[in-house]
Amino acid sequence: MWERFSYYGMRSLLIYYMVKQLMFNHGFASHVYGLYTGLVYLSPFLGGIIADRLLGRRKAVVIGALLMSIGQFMMAKEALFFYALVFLIIGNGFFKPNISTQVADLYAPLDNRLDRAFSVFYVGINVGAFFSPLICGSLGEIYGWRYGFDAAGVGMVIGLLIYLFGQKWLAPETVIRQLKVEAETYKTQRRLERDKLLGLLAIGLVTVAFWSAYEQQGNTLALWADACTERRILGWELPATWFQALNPAFILLFTPLVTGFWKWQSRRHREPSAILKMAIGCFLLAIGFIIMIPAAWLYEVDRSPVGISWLISFNLVATIGELYLAPIGLSLVTKMSPKRMVSMMMGIWFLSSFAGNFAAGFLGHFWDEMAKETFFLMIATIAFAAGLLMLLILKRLKQVVEREDPIVDPINIQT
Repeated sequence: MWERFSYYGMRSLLIYYMVKQLMFNHGFASHVYGLYTGLVYLSPFLGGIIADRLLGRRKAVVIGALLMSIGQFMMAKEALFFYALVFLIIGNGFFKPNISTQVADLYAPLDNRLDRAFSVFYVGINVGAFFSPLICGSLGEIYGWRYGFDAAGVGMVIGLLIYLFGQKWLAPETVIRQLKVEAETYKTQRRLERDKLLGLLAIGLVTVAFWSAYEQQGNTLALWADACTERRILGWELPATWFQALNPAFILLFTPLVTGFWKWQSRRHREPSAILKMAIGCFLLAIGFIIMIPAAWLYEVDRSPVGISWLISFNLVATIGELYLAPIGLSLVTKMSPKRMVSMMMGIWFLSSFAGNFAAGFLGHFWDEMAKETFFLMIATIAFAAGLLMLLILKRLKQVVEREDPIVDPINIQT
C-alpha cells in the first residue's frame, strides 16, 4: 500500500512537473514519462533473477524500498531529476516482483482462492494509489513540487518499516531442490515448464496492448482533466491531480463486488477462466475509451471544458476492466511459473507493463496531432484488439494453465 502511495503520488505530479516546472515540451515529456514508467516494469526482470539466485525475496524487497525512498527525496531537486528516476527504477526492480510472489506463498499450489487473494492484495495497492494523488498531488500543486515528492518519500519509508516489523506474518522463504528423478519424468517436467512459459509469454505479449491503452490515464487523460474538463464545483476548482484518485477509489468500491460475483459464479461452476477474465478486461477498457468520444465531440464544438461525468464514467468502466485483468495476471504467473524461478517469471510478466508503458508514451505524442475523438477511437481499437487476441488463443492457453507440474521428491529448505 505505502509503496504504491509513493509511486502514484510521484506519478500524479510527473507530467505536470515536467511541462510546467522543467519546461519540457509535451512531446518530450510524454516520451520521458513513457520511458520511466516502462523501465519501472523492465527492471523487475533483473530484480527477480537476483532474488531467485542470490538474495531471496525479503532482502530484495528491503533493498528496493531503500532505493526508492532515496529516489523520491532526490526528486525534490530539479538538478537531480534524471538521477532520481534511475534510483526509482532500480529500486522498483528489486521490490515489485518479490512482494507480489510472497502473496502466492500463503496458499497451496492451485488453490482456487488465489485469484481472489490477489484481488485482495490489489485492494491494498489501491488504497495507497487512492490517497496519493489527494495528498502528494495537492501538496505539489498548491504548496510546491518538492512537498509532493517528499510526501511520496515519507510514504515509502513508512512502507519499509511496516514490512520490517511485520515479517513474522509472512510465509517462510523456501529453496526447492530437486532430487534425482527418472529421465522420463524429468523430460515431462521440462516439457510442461516450456509449454507454460510459452503460454505465459503469449499472454504477456497480448497484455502489452492493454497497458498501452490503460496507461493513458497518467498521460493524455491527465492533460484532458487539466485542460478539457470543467473542474469548478461551487466556485472551487478541483485539482487536476485528484482525478487520478478516481481509479483506485473505484477499485476499493468494486473489488468486493467483482470477487463476490466470481465466488457466486464458482459455486455454480460458471466462473470464467483466468484468460477469459483478462479478455473481458480488455473489452471493458475499450468501452471506457469509447465513452470519451462523445465528450471529445462536445469539447470540439466551442473548445470549452466538458463535465466531469465523462471522466468519472470512463474510470468506472475502465476500472472494472482492470480488475478483470491486472490481479488475475499476477495470480496466473504464480500458477504457471516453476517454483525455482517464480520471482524471475514475475519480472518477465512485468515486461508486458514495460512495453505497454513505453508504447503508451509513444501513443501519447499523437495527442497534439490528432483530433481528440480520433485519438480515443485509436486507443479503444487497440484495447478491443487485445481482447480479441485473448479469445483467439483462449482454448490452448486454458489447457496449459490447468496442467500440474510433476514435481518429484522436493526438499523444502526454510531460509
